[in-house]
Amino acid sequence: MQRMSDQPTRWSPATVYPDMWADPDDDPRNKDGASPEGELATLKDFLTDYRLTLRMKCEGLDAEQLARRSVPPSTMSLLGLVRHLAEVERDWHNWITDGDPLPKLYGEKDADFHGAVAEQAVVDAAFSDMEREQAATDAALAEHPDLSERVGKDKIAVRELMVHRIEEYARHCGHADLLRECVDGRVGQ
Repeated sequence: MQRMSDQPTRWSPATVYPDMWADPDDDPRNKDGASPEGELATLKDFLTDYRLTLRMKCEGLDAEQLARRSVPPSTMSLLGLVRHLAEVERDWHNWITDGDPLPKLYGEKDADFHGAVAEQAVVDAAFSDMEREQAATDAALAEHPDLSERVGKDKIAVRELMVHRIEEYARHCGHADLLRECVDGRVGQ
């Protein structure tokens, strides 16, 4: 267990706003031009930005740093969040379809966090899993552009699925902020 004096010093590479993750001109989430037109485009834009934020919070860390757990008894780590979001994307994909659900990626409850170990192969697989599951869910939802349409066995509105996805990423990006700061002191928006 780390003592308070063992904590890394807070830092940011940003110079314009030193409490931000990156300077506005260097932030890949900043877009030139007007905001998206329409509700669906806006929802997709927010989801894209939160996905990118999670990746940014993991950039530059090795397998040990990505797998480093937060304070006990929590099993949360940045790598665990990546694995968790891959699993959650698969769950959402299962909600969209009428067929048999795809099996869990990592097995039993909390296996996404418990299996987040400091091995490069586990890190590579986690990011690959997340990208694949995001693409599969995106493709399934692209077949349903009407946000009011109800899909899957439970007839959930597409709008609800989109908002729930954004909420899930936003919540976990907040966790990622704190986890990254504990790893190397890097802070940011």
